[in-house]
Amino acid sequence: MLNYSDLQKITDYIRSNTDFAPKVGLVLGSGLGGFSKKIEKVMEIPYSEIPGFPVSTVEGHNGSFIFGYIGENRLPIIAMNGRVHYYEGYHMSEVVAPVRTMGLLGAETLVLTNAAGGINLDFEPGNLMMIEDIISVFIPNPLVGPNIEELGTRFPDMSKIFSSRLGDILKDVANEAGITLRQGVYAQCTGPSFETPADIKMLRTLGADAVGMSTACEAIAARHMGLEVCGISCVSNMAAGILDQPLTHAEVQETADKVSGDFEALVLGLCQRL
Repeated sequence: MLNYSDLQKITDYIRSNTDFAPKVGLVLGSGLGGFSKKIEKVMEIPYSEIPGFPVSTVEGHNGSFIFGYIGENRLPIIAMNGRVHYYEGYHMSEVVAPVRTMGLLGAETLVLTNAAGGINLDFEPGNLMMIEDIISVFIPNPLVGPNIEELGTRFPDMSKIFSSRLGDILKDVANEAGITLRQGVYAQCTGPSFETPADIKMLRTLGADAVGMSTACEAIAARHMGLEVCGISCVSNMAAGILDQPLTHAEVQETADKVSGDFEALVLGLCQRL
């Protein structure tokens, strides 16, 4: 379990390598790996070089922090090129450590992205969904344990996790670019197995439109720190039981790669307006 002292050591190590001051933190999920090429890179630090920092073990999730500028406005950002997941065996405090680190380094806004399974029957693989709210009751809350007072209050309000201001920007960008942007509720489960058809029926009954294995815990940790948050899911496949076919990680990656152009355009357009 990582405490505030551990986070300080992580932040101090990064600060010893760069004094770059990001305004926005960006988590590059599946389908956004190529987005790093759009960043005017100032510094890249592999997670493996940071003492006490969790390292991703998932294929397709490179592990590094990228510091640089994005867009015509040269917005200073820190991008997570790959994330860690609870199912890899990490404590939840380690899973959200990268998000907390970005906040401690100066980021005031967090853009979360992921690949997700579609639960809403109106969705299709390849759709992009703006996350309006989350269902997080199926995972350990990242704030369990002694509260880190330096980051936020013991009982933070989660009424509005996702910023309406950022949501309005995303919708404007999508409309201008001709990108279909769905809106809905994202549910996080632990993984690593895909959900069962019965799981999906339950989640649909509870109001979930998409499901995945990340993001909700990061959003909670970010709001605890007072960061302004938005989230985008790439619906990379329909969830279990909807289509008569098995689910594979290869399918998730393949679909995410196919819509990477729209995904990147949406995120870039958002950054250019911040």
